[in-house]
Amino acid sequence: MKNTLLQNWQDSSWPTIKSSKPLDTGDGVIDPRTFATIEVDELFDSVNHASTLAGQAVLFRSLAQPLNAIDQIKAKQQAVEELRNTPALKEQLERIVQHAVPNEKNFYLLLFGEFLGSFGTAREDHEIEGYGYLQYKRGIRFMLDLVDQIHAIETPQSDYLKNIFEQIKAFADSRPYSLMEGPVYITENAIQCKQQRQGSFSPALIFRPRLFKPLLITLFFAAVWTLAHFFPTDMFQVSVEAIPTASIFVAPFLLVYYPIVGGFDRDSCIIPLRNEFKNSPVVAETIDALGRLDELLSFIKFAEAFGGSKVLPELVDAPHHQINLSDARNPILAKQNPDYVGNDFVLEQDRLVLVTGPNSGGKTAFCKTVTQIQLLAQIGCFVPAQSASLSVADRIFYQAPEISHLDDGEGRFGTELKRTKDIFLAASAKSLVVLDELSEGTTFEEKMESSSNVLNGFYRKGNSTILITHNHQLVDHFVAQGIGLPKQVEFAYDAPTYKLVTGISRVSHADRVAKKIGFSKEDIDNYLAGPQ
Repeated sequence: MKNTLLQNWQDSSWPTIKSSKPLDTGDGVIDPRTFATIEVDELFDSVNHASTLAGQAVLFRSLAQPLNAIDQIKAKQQAVEELRNTPALKEQLERIVQHAVPNEKNFYLLLFGEFLGSFGTAREDHEIEGYGYLQYKRGIRFMLDLVDQIHAIETPQSDYLKNIFEQIKAFADSRPYSLMEGPVYITENAIQCKQQRQGSFSPALIFRPRLFKPLLITLFFAAVWTLAHFFPTDMFQVSVEAIPTASIFVAPFLLVYYPIVGGFDRDSCIIPLRNEFKNSPVVAETIDALGRLDELLSFIKFAEAFGGSKVLPELVDAPHHQINLSDARNPILAKQNPDYVGNDFVLEQDRLVLVTGPNSGGKTAFCKTVTQIQLLAQIGCFVPAQSASLSVADRIFYQAPEISHLDDGEGRFGTELKRTKDIFLAASAKSLVVLDELSEGTTFEEKMESSSNVLNGFYRKGNSTILITHNHQLVDHFVAQGIGLPKQVEFAYDAPTYKLVTGISRVSHADRVAKKIGFSKEDIDNYLAGPQ
């Protein structure tokens, strides 16, 4: 069970969108290194069309901690399809989300804001002026309106949407909702809602979020009248001359009344109530539910804004990982880019793909496309492709060359091998593993032996493995054994086409890259021949 947004925000001074973190290697679908390597932050920026802070935080959490259960992912897909095929429902939910956008901030300010006191002026977004009455009323209105608006909509058909509606509606039966709706009773030992006060005759103060307390004002003037009645003096005569004298009582009363009443309400009512709301599971679930609604709408907006073909992937239940993509494009680079080159990719019965090609030919971009599409599929989102069929990966790993650190006793080779070992031990037949080069930092002969051992190990484990390599001898070795699909990035007229085709590339085009960055042999000769 994922943490709710409020749980993620407990230690924050203010709610943040990117509070969720990927789990450690072997504990979640992706780990922190894969998260960074496949650029999930940038993927979020591409997909994110959520309007609320809760919606954006839920979307980011989905990407950081994607689902690995096919039934849960299909349930989200069905909810997306219902919204797309039911314009009236979609429009109603969009109105609810748009209504929540400004009011949501008021609720977070109530929960996380800093009180300035009676005379402070708020200059920062996290500051609350006065004793918090206005902020309290604005904050709870956000939650009450959300429940009312969901109750006014006909219950949807898909199970995922039904569950969201039920969670929001269930909030109306909770203690926090009753406290927000009011009245709130302050007893000697506890704060009580109206349900708890039924049948109780113990004394209690009724908290109302306003500084003006008619009963207290009435009692004060009743006391003044009593003094005037039983101890008549000129001080209590109503006349123009008596006004300055009467102010002797009124002014001190107000100076004492404001801080005592306002301070009591803030410290004994508003702050305890906000702490209860902040720590309430049902409040957290309700905000999560709003975020999940906004996330579904964001998926549809992403598909509408992306350009080109998009599809909800077909999810297949298979004993080992498999994927079949037609005209797959990168979710980040292809956004609003009609010229981006798509690729077909099939990895079903075969379990190993060996990708070779010159530098800057698109090998890495293509492999990131595959992993990013797998990730989007596992959060229930559209993917940029004409068609997509894939199984759910229990783990998605992407290993890229890593620089060793001073405290790594094994050097670059050992540092990389440790990472490969962690991936190997955590992977299963249902995992997707991308390896960008293997066994760097050793001799060619040792690199061949070590790489062969590693790839054979993954192949026997049965997961989908994609290797990016310049080592065409290694590819020859496996192809000769009838293992693996050799693929290469295509070049035409000394330029990459960014298409993935069958074959083995035996050139690296290092000279082309060196010339592009101005550090070829000729460039070096020119630098040395120039003015000293």
